[in-house]
Amino acid sequence: MTHEERFTTSHWQALLQQVVLEVQHMASICQVALDAPGVAERVLANDGYVAGHSNPAAFKKLRDLMLLHHAVTRQMVDELGGTAAVTIAEQVRQHLAARSHHSPDAP
Repeated sequence: MTHEERFTTSHWQALLQQVVLEVQHMASICQVALDAPGVAERVLANDGYVAGHSNPAAFKKLRDLMLLHHAVTRQMVDELGGTAAVTIAEQVRQHLAARSHHSPDAP
């Protein structure tokens, strides 16, 4: 894959989607409600008490994936600009919402 192929909109969309799916999977395993206020911040602060199920390895992976999500998003903004990054994030959100049979605004 060339540099030009790697940084296409479709590449960023696929990468972000993979990371989000893994975050959702690990959050489910750990029983962490990431959409609840303050929960994501507690995960990033390595507060395992936010999990409804004790699984230190899964919690570590969840936290690492959330950090990866942040890094991917930051790099996507740097490469494509803020407007394009927001558009891609919205497309990923809508795609994943359709896969789970929820409206895009549903938690």
